[in-house]
Amino acid sequence: MDRQWGPLAPLAGAWEGDGGVDVAYSHQRGRVVCTPYRERATFEPFGPVRNGRQRLFGLDHRTTMWRADESIPFHTEVGYWLWDPDSGEVLRAFVVPRGVAVLAGGTAGVDDRELRLAADRHGPDRAHDPDRAIGESRYLAAHASSLRYRATITTNRDGTWSYRETTTLRMRPLPEPLAHTDRNTLHRIA
Repeated sequence: MDRQWGPLAPLAGAWEGDGGVDVAYSHQRGRVVCTPYRERATFEPFGPVRNGRQRLFGLDHRTTMWRADESIPFHTEVGYWLWDPDSGEVLRAFVVPRGVAVLAGGTAGVDDRELRLAADRHGPDRAHDPDRAIGESRYLAAHASSLRYRATITTNRDGTWSYRETTTLRMRPLPEPLAHTDRNTLHRIA
């Protein structure tokens, strides 16, 4: 893959991982639980996309996650990863079909193997970076609002890639914000 995709180049392709761990509040159990999951992700290259003088190189991204032997996914997302080689900006824009849209970003060098991305919820009571945002439905804003998203993505020397994500949620049943975390390591299948 062309170096113009910078630190995104190693992600191009199709991936699977069966060692995922989701730490989240379970409404059925009334407590925080740790749930193993398996995952499939694809990253299709596109670009350059031109915005005036800016050139962006991207990956069309789709992810699906299943618990244990379940056939119906508990989580899906679609979106784009973008790289601006002139500024070093990396963006991850994705939508989760629960009524959440995230534009997270950071900066990285062309050969960096670790990406750190961040986004915060906009709103009158929250300090935020207006260029990195979380949007959500009214229902989620009232019951399980995403306050902050942080992710570290690492392309490993063995040809796998790993991620650790934390979404800080303000949830109606809990007195304090909850750090909902996900992590997995994926290996290339195509």
